Amino acid sequence: MSTETAVKVDAKLVKELREKSGAPMGDCLKALQEAKGDMEGAFVVLRKRGMASAAKKASRSTNEGAVGTYIHAGGKIGVLLELNCESDFVARTEDFQELLKDIAMHIAAVDPRYVGKDEVTEGDIEREKEIYRAQAAASGKPAAIVEKMLEGKLGKFYEEFCLLEQPFIKDQSQSIAQIIASKVAKLGENISVRRFARFKIGEPNSTLATAKVSSEEAPQA
Repeated sequence: MSTETAVKVDAKLVKELREKSGAPMGDCLKALQEAKGDMEGAFVVLRKRGMASAAKKASRSTNEGAVGTYIHAGGKIGVLLELNCESDFVARTEDFQELLKDIAMHIAAVDPRYVGKDEVTEGDIEREKEIYRAQAAASGKPAAIVEKMLEGKLGKFYEEFCLLEQPFIKDQSQSIAQIIASKVAKLGENISVRRFARFKIGEPNSTLATAKVSSEEAPQA
């Protein structure tokens, strides 16, 4: 028989965490008990579980989903986004549609170049490294220190230009990957960004980005 006593949690806290995280009530209660009633600690627990749940489902095919749009600044900026999941049922849920709109809005505001780190080409990475090396060399730092600094600089590059790595514009404490993971945990299906396009009036080139997908996930003709 277990000697551990469950921490009593006020129902108001459970409801507040439910509204903040979108996680099921039972999961919110367990997270608050684990965090001994601390709201922020419980939110961290839920985020970690969400990422773990998303990681377990990441290999599952996502051949359903929806295409959404977001128009901003009086029609001056527009985004077209394909967000995928495993079933048409989940694609029609309010949670999925809300996620689709939020990510499209984020893209309109932040203008990422890539879906994730996997889409950054070797040429792009080498170009960035050369820029960082030149900047570091001008400061007179030793080569060994420069190479260590490159890792941090590349991390900042990914965070600035890769959609999944970017802090979500509506909640800077979470990345886009993390808000997707929270929906994966709630809906029980893998969710992935397939591709997006961002257009802005007056700019000669639009931003087009497509995620790398396996052959089994490629849309069937």
